[in-house]
Amino acid sequence: MLRSFAVPLFLLSTSSIAQTLPADQAAMKSHVMFLASDAMKGRDVGSPEFDIAAQYVAAQFYAAGLTPMGDDGGYLQTVPLTGYKLDGQGRFTIGGDGGNAGQALVFGKDYAPSANPAARHTTLTAPVVFVGYGLEAPSYGLNDYARTDVRGKIVAYVGGTPAGLPSEVAATFGSAAARQSAAARHGAVGVIAIADLRPAARGAPSFASVMKSYAAKRITWAHPDGTGSSTGVPLLGTLSPAGAAKLFGARWPALTKGAARKVLKTRPTMSVGALSVATGTTFRAIPSANVVGMLRGSDPSLPNETVVLSAHLDHVGVGPAVDGDTIYNGALDDAIGIASLIEAAKRFKTAPPPKRNIIFLAVTAEEKGLIGSDYFANHPPVPVRDIVADVNLDMPILTYRFEDMVAFGGDRSTLGPIIARAVAGIGVGLSPDPMPEQAIFVRSDHYRFVQKGVPSVFLWPGYKGPGKAAVETFMAQCYHKPCDDLRQPIQWDQGVRFVDANYRIAREIADAPQRPVWNKGDYFGLLYGGPMAR
Repeated sequence: MLRSFAVPLFLLSTSSIAQTLPADQAAMKSHVMFLASDAMKGRDVGSPEFDIAAQYVAAQFYAAGLTPMGDDGGYLQTVPLTGYKLDGQGRFTIGGDGGNAGQALVFGKDYAPSANPAARHTTLTAPVVFVGYGLEAPSYGLNDYARTDVRGKIVAYVGGTPAGLPSEVAATFGSAAARQSAAARHGAVGVIAIADLRPAARGAPSFASVMKSYAAKRITWAHPDGTGSSTGVPLLGTLSPAGAAKLFGARWPALTKGAARKVLKTRPTMSVGALSVATGTTFRAIPSANVVGMLRGSDPSLPNETVVLSAHLDHVGVGPAVDGDTIYNGALDDAIGIASLIEAAKRFKTAPPPKRNIIFLAVTAEEKGLIGSDYFANHPPVPVRDIVADVNLDMPILTYRFEDMVAFGGDRSTLGPIIARAVAGIGVGLSPDPMPEQAIFVRSDHYRFVQKGVPSVFLWPGYKGPGKAAVETFMAQCYHKPCDDLRQPIQWDQGVRFVDANYRIAREIADAPQRPVWNKGDYFGLLYGGPMAR
């Protein structure tokens, strides 16, 4: 017996759309009508509606004649997501041995524990050494590990980043993951953050904000044993100034004095005793999938080299009501990117075959932290060394006729001239990043390819003419809100232009005599070992 499934009325009115829009515009709108309909309930990962959306994209890839590159001969690449969260309040104790209980820190006043995605139980005892920001960026004069040996120790750091770093670099190092990776490289066994030591530091969370979210569920992809992927050594938790004062004792006043300077000035400082930490983490499997199809290249001398076009299929689901609406449809973010991906695949299939392979990739869990693209980059259906570039399609704001485009990351590699020629081909020019403070280059799925050393670009309509007002209106009123739906004045002809620009980029990469390489000395190329950066 078929389950009853209510379909919004506007989904049944495709004939009127076909009469009023050219075929290419109607095709784009039809994809968005389905993916961003109320019936899809915001396409949250783990929901039946996301699974339906994934099957829809798989069917479109089949219709476009793509070769399936997922599991078991299909288009779906299983992504074993796991939701993880703290189990209880944990225990933090300073000092103590077999006959001495030590000094217990107070939950909520001295410390906030962190869940460990890599283990169900975390038990650790080690001395703690404070190393400032806990960063390594020698090209920017940062090397907080230069004067100390942290092998076998817990590293304590202050959150945020120093002033003066470019926003994209600061965003890269502003995360706990960057500290965890650096600590692991130097032989530490864990890291712990100290909150409120430099409250004005860019990106530094307060202890109060950490306490509000310490028990929240987070998502990553899982290993076969059910535990999650992680970077470096575990983040054990966050100390308040009161907790840090107990840990460092008489050395704390000098540490805070150095931290209070305009430029952080501290020496590596040892704790008065070892810190013992015990925490638990619970896991819940969340099955999901990427959708992957390939158009085979035609050049027998390039049998393996592959260009990836990517977009994310998920959005944020159902949430708090705004003006009575609880469904966060995600029309521009990123149903229209998926529509562009499908239409680009159709265009490639009807054009002369490209010399290199083209993978079309719709990823899950972008909204949870670029998780689906991270899984793909670590489990690609072709060796990652054969992926020559990623062209990412995410949230183009198409409520106006764009007069320029912005290529996030385009100036970091030999993709730059290719992009310039592509956008010139649709009658616009390139403009510099109009909002560098947002560090958009590190905030979408292409960045997971960058982290594998792959030159990548993320193209957006620009700020010229009506662009600035349109982008700012969307970001203020509809970004991650229910009004990101088909009530917006989406200009479907601009969607066709957007597809055209990205098709031209991918086409030239696929047919070029040489694969793209990083510009010599580029920071991200050097950081992630990209070709020709050094």
